[in-house]
Amino acid sequence: MVLDRLLKIAAWLSLAAILFVTVSPIGIRPHDVMSVRYDRALAFTAMALLFVVAYPRHFWACAILVILGAATIELLQYFSPTRHARLEDASVKAVGATIGVALGFAANWIRPPRSS
Repeated sequence: MVLDRLLKIAAWLSLAAILFVTVSPIGIRPHDVMSVRYDRALAFTAMALLFVVAYPRHFWACAILVILGAATIELLQYFSPTRHARLEDASVKAVGATIGVALGFAANWIRPPRSS
């Protein structure tokens, strides 16, 4: 029960962090040692994995929303004057989300069902 709650909190916090990083001005965007392409893919992989594992009964809804959400989140950059939305970036995010969905599906399939 505690694990379920933590997974849900982590999933929503990961979405909030991705939204912040995506639409914040480029000057306050965090920088790391990975290439931007891998950084985006990994962030969406982790977020999708968390949502699918946190909400196993809503697998299809999570899968569709996180993959389509990649494009939607990219489009939010039109509202930031220092950012730009690109199809290539949305594609990288969608591929990362798809990998996360697959990993989440595998994790849900492997682990025993949780009681409600």
